[in-house]
Amino acid sequence: MRRSFPTLALTAALALAGAGAVAPSYASQSGSSGSTTGGTGHTAARTAATSVRLEGRGYGHGHGMSQYGAQGAARQGRSYRQIIAFYYPHTAWGTAAGSVSVQISENTSNDVVVGARTGLTLHSLVTKRTWHLAHSGARRWRIVPADKGADSQLQVLVNSWQKVRTVKGPAEFGAGGAPVRLYFKGGSRTYHGTLRSAGGTKRDTVNVLSLETYLHGVVPQEMPASWDPAAVRSQAVAARTYAAYERSHPISKHYQICDTASCQVYGGASAEAAASNAAVKATAHQVRLSGGKPAFAQFSASNGGWTAAGGFPYLPAKKDPYDPWSGNPYRDWHVTIRATAIDKAYPSIGAFQRLAFVKRDGHGSWGGRVITMRVVGSKKTVTVSGDAFRIALGLRSTWFHLA
Repeated sequence: MRRSFPTLALTAALALAGAGAVAPSYASQSGSSGSTTGGTGHTAARTAATSVRLEGRGYGHGHGMSQYGAQGAARQGRSYRQIIAFYYPHTAWGTAAGSVSVQISENTSNDVVVGARTGLTLHSLVTKRTWHLAHSGARRWRIVPADKGADSQLQVLVNSWQKVRTVKGPAEFGAGGAPVRLYFKGGSRTYHGTLRSAGGTKRDTVNVLSLETYLHGVVPQEMPASWDPAAVRSQAVAARTYAAYERSHPISKHYQICDTASCQVYGGASAEAAASNAAVKATAHQVRLSGGKPAFAQFSASNGGWTAAGGFPYLPAKKDPYDPWSGNPYRDWHVTIRATAIDKAYPSIGAFQRLAFVKRDGHGSWGGRVITMRVVGSKKTVTVSGDAFRIALGLRSTWFHLA
C-alpha cells in the first residue's frame, strides 16, 4: 500500500481525536532520544488516564518520494529528474507504455451503467464482436450478468429498462477513446478508454485505457496541479512507475490496480487538469527501473524529514533536507487522543492507563518511527506495531512521541 495526500475522512478523524481540552495523562515515554529500544519508561500510577497528547512528524508511511519534499526540492531549483533520483536511488531511467486496467471502486453494484452518447459501442471480450449502440430515445445503457453470471446482457433505458441482447462472456462499453459517463449510486464520472463488466455473478467495473491517459486522472488527485512544474513532473514519473510495477503484480485476474489510496487515487477524465496533463506529457513514458523492471515507486504526503526503509535497496531510510520546509503542514503535528478512543480500539485492555514505546527505527528525533509499542490498561497490556496503532487511532504517521 502507498499512502499519499491525506483523505478528508482521515483529516476529520484526526480533528475529532484532537478535540477537547488536554487532560492530565499517565502515559509514559520510554527510551531516550535516538535510542531504538526501551522499557516502560518512568513508573506511572495505575489509574485510568483521560487522554494522551502526542507530537509527530510526517504523513503516511514515508517510503520513497515525499510529495511535500518534492515541492520543497522544486522550490530550491531541483529538476524533476534530480528529485526522482534523490527519492529512488539505485534505480535507472527507462520507459513504459501499453495499457492498464483499473477497478472502479465507487460502483459497488453488479451492473455497469453508462450515459447514451454518439459513438458508443458494446464489445464482447469472448467473441470479439462489436455492436454500435444507437437507439431512439435512449438515455442510458447497462451491462448486467446473464446465464448465472457467465454471459452479459445488454439493456437500454428509454422509459424503463429493456433487454436488447445477450452476449457471450464479459463485455465492455467504449466510444473510440472519447469519454464515457459511468453512473453509480450517489453520482457519476467520465472515463476514457473502455468500461468493462468483468467477473461472474459478482462483477467488477474495470476501466481499461492507455497508461499515459490513466495518469491524467491520477496526478492531479495525488498532488495539486498548481504546484511547481518540477514537483508535478516528479509525481507523474512516480505514479507511472508505480502503475507499471503493479501491472506486473496484478491485484486480481480482472484488473491490475485499484483507484483508491490503497494503490494510487484515480479520478478518471473528470479529474483532469491542464497543468498536470502537461507534466504527464513532459515526462512521457519515463519510469525508474531496478534490475531492468519498474521499481515499486511508493510515495506519501510527507516523511517529516527522514524517509523510511521500504524493503528495497531503492527505498532506504535517509535524511530528507527537502521535506521540512515552511509550507509543509505535516513537518510537525500534535494530537490529543481521548482514552475512550483507545479503549474502543483495544477493548481487552480495560481502562487505558499509558503507552510505552519498545522499539523505534533509530532515524531522527525521539529515536525515529515507532516499530513496537505497548498499550497498557487496567486489565491487560497489549503489544502492537506502531503502524497498527497509527491505523487504529487515525494518526498521520508512526513517527510520534508523548508531547
